[in-house]
Amino acid sequence: MTEREYNECVTNYADNVYRFIVKNLRHEEDARDVVQTAFEKLWRNRNEVESGKSKSYLFSIAYHQMIDHIRKVKRIQLKDSFHDETKVQDKPSHNLKKILEVALARLSETQRLLVLLKDYEGYSYGEIGEITGLNESQVKVYLHRARTQLKNYLVKPENVV
Repeated sequence: MTEREYNECVTNYADNVYRFIVKNLRHEEDARDVVQTAFEKLWRNRNEVESGKSKSYLFSIAYHQMIDHIRKVKRIQLKDSFHDETKVQDKPSHNLKKILEVALARLSETQRLLVLLKDYEGYSYGEIGEITGLNESQVKVYLHRARTQLKNYLVKPENVV
């Protein structure tokens, strides 16, 4: 991959990678760090990466960086104590975006990633397999289960807008 091809990769895929990572981490600064690290690794390994495979390579790096970040955050347990008077009651609202975020959050990490890669980013089953390290059959099965779980949650009367 040449320097020009790398710059094209940054131009073409930076927003997509960031959107994918921030949807999963739900923290903008952490997502920026993960995406920056992914692009740094792509730059360091640009001589081994074919230009045509830069997109899946970049998403694979970003995916693995995100998993590493999640593991690191899970090791650091922060305990916040709240007083009863500072607790906020979660009032039900019919906000579609919030309902979808809650539905996605109820999925396992793998299922959420697959739904976002397929339905939000538009990747093929094969590309998703390359990014996540799953075979195509596993991607299809996990994705079907995730969509079924989403459907069952979204059609509950309290979630219907």
